[in-house]
Amino acid sequence: MKHKLELIYFKMRALAEAPRLLFHYTGIKYDDVMSWDYYDKDWSEVKPYIPFKQLPMLIVDEKHEICQSLAIMTFVENLAGMSITDPIINAKANAIMQSSQELFMPLNPTVNFATGEKFKKKREDMMPFLMSRFGDLEKAMKENDRKFFIYDEPRACDFTAFHHLDLSKMLDPSIIKKFPRLEKFLEDIMSIDNVKSYLDKRPELIDVSVEPKLVIDGIPHPTGVKKT
Repeated sequence: MKHKLELIYFKMRALAEAPRLLFHYTGIKYDDVMSWDYYDKDWSEVKPYIPFKQLPMLIVDEKHEICQSLAIMTFVENLAGMSITDPIINAKANAIMQSSQELFMPLNPTVNFATGEKFKKKREDMMPFLMSRFGDLEKAMKENDRKFFIYDEPRACDFTAFHHLDLSKMLDPSIIKKFPRLEKFLEDIMSIDNVKSYLDKRPELIDVSVEPKLVIDGIPHPTGVKKT
């Protein structure tokens, strides 16, 4: 069954990125819509009425609201016929996805919004956690001995991990180089045709740590939740 899918988010490279990657990998069509365009109101006016008061949100067939990025990932994976039927392997995949998602804070907000000395302080403070979690993910990949975390073809957990690991290069490009298996994992994801096409065309995140902006249709826009 074909659905009308609308992914609602803001101007930042954060929690909507893994769903976008999965959509492009699977070839499932969707509309990428900014919050202010979808709701026709400022986020401050809309937020109190949104489930869990946060985005991203996937609107299905103009009536069903699926919030929380991991729930969106699971929905898309199921829609694409990629769900993992073995309960043990599925649990392991979920563990990878949840462990990767824990990298969100403070990595994503720092890269998308922090500037100057605040950026440097946040980067320094989070480094022990990043090194520890990257080490955990590196170990998981080596122990499973597959191309990706679960199989030789990617699943939702792989795109969740990819987003955060890839974003870390904008915090400090040297981190990922300390984990050669994870670096190879990033290269393998980026070599997938549908994914590479998306990565080549997605809005570029520039001026990180100075004045972060997303370049949309050739125009730099300050990251954030307001229309510019």
